[in-house]
Amino acid sequence: MATCSSSLLVLPTNLRWNCNKRTNFKVRAQISGEHKKTTSAEPVSNGSVSVSSTVQNHEVNGKVKSQNKLVSDEIELLWDDGYGSKSVKDYFAAAQEILKKPDGGPPRWFSPVECGRPVEDAPTLLFLPGLDGTGMGLVPHHKALGKAFHVWCLHIPVLDRTPFEGLLKVVEDVLRQEQARRPNKPIYLVGDSFGGCLALAVAARNRSLDLVLILVNPATSFDRSPLQPLLPILEMVPEELHFTVPYALSFIMGDPIKMATLGIANQLPTGVKMEKLRQRLTKTMLPLLSDLGEIIPRETLLWKLKLLRSGSAYANSRIHAVEAEVLVLASGKDMMLPSQEEAKRLHRVLKNCAVRCFKENGHTLLLEDNVSLLTVIKGTGKYRRSWRYDLVSDFVPPSKGELDYALDEVLGFLRNAVGSVFFSTMEDGRVVKGLAGVPGEGPVLLVGYHMLMGLELGPMSEAFIKEKNILFRGMAHPILYSDNNPTKEFDYSDWIKVFGAYPVTATNLFKLLSSKSHVLLFPGGAREALHNRGEEYKLIWPEQQEFVRMAARFGATIVPFGTVGEDDIAELVLDYNDLMKIPILSDYVKEVTSDTKRFKLREESDGDVANQPLYLPGLVPKIPGRFYYLFGKPIETKGRPELVKDKEAANQVYLEVKGEVENSIAYLLKKREEDPYRSVIDRLSYSLTHTTHVPTFEP
Repeated sequence: MATCSSSLLVLPTNLRWNCNKRTNFKVRAQISGEHKKTTSAEPVSNGSVSVSSTVQNHEVNGKVKSQNKLVSDEIELLWDDGYGSKSVKDYFAAAQEILKKPDGGPPRWFSPVECGRPVEDAPTLLFLPGLDGTGMGLVPHHKALGKAFHVWCLHIPVLDRTPFEGLLKVVEDVLRQEQARRPNKPIYLVGDSFGGCLALAVAARNRSLDLVLILVNPATSFDRSPLQPLLPILEMVPEELHFTVPYALSFIMGDPIKMATLGIANQLPTGVKMEKLRQRLTKTMLPLLSDLGEIIPRETLLWKLKLLRSGSAYANSRIHAVEAEVLVLASGKDMMLPSQEEAKRLHRVLKNCAVRCFKENGHTLLLEDNVSLLTVIKGTGKYRRSWRYDLVSDFVPPSKGELDYALDEVLGFLRNAVGSVFFSTMEDGRVVKGLAGVPGEGPVLLVGYHMLMGLELGPMSEAFIKEKNILFRGMAHPILYSDNNPTKEFDYSDWIKVFGAYPVTATNLFKLLSSKSHVLLFPGGAREALHNRGEEYKLIWPEQQEFVRMAARFGATIVPFGTVGEDDIAELVLDYNDLMKIPILSDYVKEVTSDTKRFKLREESDGDVANQPLYLPGLVPKIPGRFYYLFGKPIETKGRPELVKDKEAANQVYLEVKGEVENSIAYLLKKREEDPYRSVIDRLSYSLTHTTHVPTFEP
């Protein structure tokens, strides 16, 4: 099969709270079946309540029967994930509310109302808090996570003095309940700082459970914390001066600018954003710092530091026993812990560990800007509802917030520079502006030419989403799913997974077509996207016509398309052959591409298309021109069963598709000469005096 890439790149006011005191929060104890209701609930002896009471199950003979429903049937494309609607101010408000009547324990679980009701068959996510112990650390993420998980948060009261082993028991009791009730479901443990130690310790003691650990700046590196010299001083600070401690800790625990920026829209003008940031820093952030003294009083702070020591030592002593799937999120500006160095160590020590680094964030990563936890979970391929990820049924469509961020921050310069225009072909052969000629009902197989570096993907995905409300699924090279880098940031390769990319295999193409999806396929794959000089707009396709037979099996409509514009934005000066002639660069390319050799793609193919070295060619930027797309007349395979078994018939369709792609490219190369706004300078001039989309040539 061919390779390609897909395109691209939250809150408590009321809580359902299971404690034995009266507060402004409601307690939720849901009962499966038709008689669900909200009622009060007493904690069991260890302070926990059955998390599974909120989960709907369908059991047959004592076993859970999976419905295998599609998440996308319940969550629409561009849904509202709520990220950015809540900020640090909301965290402090929720923490103060939950601590109005402090008690001595025991630790307990609560489910935030803002999480709402998740998709059917959703897994459970348990949040294990950091030093504050309130359990409110997911405030900006409640609404988003609540769509994909049954979310429960651990609250450790201010006056509680449960030792580390006791907290382990609180978590393990809930895990056993979940395992007994839903033995085929993964359980997610999100451990923030101290909670990371707790999550690792639980995983080491429960190796038979299917656990997914999300460790956010885990405190397993506490013995190397820059705070160590300050700890004896903190113990000597008298009670009457403790109010100064929160101010000192605030500059160590998190990045105040990142926390204040959360919720300020990226689309706002720079001046407006700066003014909002100034107001938040002076009128919101600084006054709130005094509240830290109430959240972590002096005696509680000293106890929590001792708890950190014991928890870190306990987790490290058993870390080699952890067999769970682990994702470590590490901040680059963590002043409290050496989180990035610890991420490297955990990546080396743990059996199944991936890392994502956030170089501009501080210790309180989950309360800072540009870090949506659900987006990270999706982009790293960690969301699943059974023992393995199903790329069709488990795929969570991108939200509007994710689209806005991806367009502005990930693809902003490219999409503005190339000013893409789209044409399509109607059934009567007329070429029209827009995507009206592309079928809206699947299954549809979009087959086309892969431009240099795959630069056509982002604008193309945006057009399909905005004009047709369709997210096509693109095949990606397996190297994009390799997590061997302990310093990897959350980058473009993760964003394309958020927007539907999936590993290139015949099985995956089969699954997507069977689900009536729109699927993007580039038969030329990496060889075409990384072509040599002089090969611009040359189709480098294999001899096999397997995608035709696969499409015919499901009656999919094949839509051939051509793209033009790569030579308008960059000049290819060093291709693979050139690089291999330069000793230093050739050694670098061999080192970079060595990891790709373990991915056995197209072993059955011959010729150029089987040669797929992944490397970065030498490019010289130009004054940007424009990208042009033409989708040809759809080719129906429905009602043509002979295409499945008759290779000759399938080959005729294959040649027809290839010819249509070549004709589309030739058409665009000729017609773009008629575009008065081909240059970015001309388009910019037009935009300064008009509010409409920049026009182009008439088809």
